[in-house]
Amino acid sequence: MDLIQRLDSRDADFASQLSRLLAFEAEQDESIDRAAADILADVRRRGNAALIEYTNRFDRMTAASIDDLEIPRADWHAALAALPTAQRNALEAAAERVRIYHERQRSETWTYTEADGTMLGQQITPLDRVGLYVPGGKAAYPSSVLMNAIPAKVAGVAELIMVTPTPDGTRNPIVLAAAAIAGVDRVFAVGGAQAVGALAYGTETLAAVDKIVGPGNAYVAAAKRRVFGTVGIDMIAGPSEILIICDGKTPADWIAMDLFSQAEHDELAQSILLCPDAGFLEDVRAAIERLLPTMPRADILRVSLANRGALILVRDLQEACDIANHIAPEHLEISTEAPEVWAARIRHAGAIFMGRFSSEALGDYCAGPNHVLPTSRTARFSSPLGVYDFQKRSSLIQVSQAGAQTLGRIAAELAYGEGLQAHAASAEFRLDKP
Repeated sequence: MDLIQRLDSRDADFASQLSRLLAFEAEQDESIDRAAADILADVRRRGNAALIEYTNRFDRMTAASIDDLEIPRADWHAALAALPTAQRNALEAAAERVRIYHERQRSETWTYTEADGTMLGQQITPLDRVGLYVPGGKAAYPSSVLMNAIPAKVAGVAELIMVTPTPDGTRNPIVLAAAAIAGVDRVFAVGGAQAVGALAYGTETLAAVDKIVGPGNAYVAAAKRRVFGTVGIDMIAGPSEILIICDGKTPADWIAMDLFSQAEHDELAQSILLCPDAGFLEDVRAAIERLLPTMPRADILRVSLANRGALILVRDLQEACDIANHIAPEHLEISTEAPEVWAARIRHAGAIFMGRFSSEALGDYCAGPNHVLPTSRTARFSSPLGVYDFQKRSSLIQVSQAGAQTLGRIAAELAYGEGLQAHAASAEFRLDKP
């Protein structure tokens, strides 16, 4: 098995080679989907009882009531206080940067008034209640708490309910600490499809939410698909991706490690480098070979790079941008001189990291922009998670008497053309009588 594939954009079959490299079918395991559907239906029917039963079964808990599953606020703050100073400082610094960035995204209500006194506009309101799913057990994702909770709170969401599984009763202190910092309102030690069902449908204790955000395993993803429409969801994310455009002047070790930073997520993650310098591509390949054995997740890296990674020789940086727009990656690093020149040519990417010092890892944790990004080429039509995902827009229409004369005649004419007489009459009733 090759360490990593080598492609050349000059090859006659390059387009088909690239298509095969990018191909990813999110196989939906029927047994997982059926299990999620059954759990959702049971939670919807039996509420707290079903939630407790599944939590005890799957997470090896001994909860007797829903109260046993709610983690008190005092415990979050105790977890925060117990963090090592350096870790707490890093978490708080990251939270502040994420908050400052997202405050710039907040939309405000606006109106304008026409000459005849008709007022039109848009009213912005936050969602009432949001559910945040956070993986638990051995996995610790405090950054996920910050990236999902802070935009919701900046948007003005009144109640943010976090659910996180605690297998064998093991709570993740840094996740609880992040909840305290991010402004979460309630935390429950539940996970899986049963947690999604409780958030979507509500129970005797949990009020149903308006939207569910946050990553989870295959059962969580299947459940989120099924409850979409009853509630909103953020997205169904695919494997993590990084695409790097490099001019060949960045240290090869830096680029190799940036490729590793996504490949280490799992075997399906994708790491691709585009460069017009064949010698540099060989330098990166050599750096990968040298550095790979030093990595704790080397086995995952090896499979990911061999199956879904690539070093691609391109004609020039313009062609690299064209290929990047086709790939529409989750993360795009532009590691070149004058990166803003090439960034201006990018139309499709979840996040664009400009310059040699802008490693993708900084975006994952503390740069400020959200790390919840569109994957699997959905950046062609989707955007990063943000404050706007937790706000709604309502149109404002206040027609003056004078405006009703003009608009009424236009509306009636169009309504008659559509054969909707009641629509026409509704507008005409407000016309001044001769």
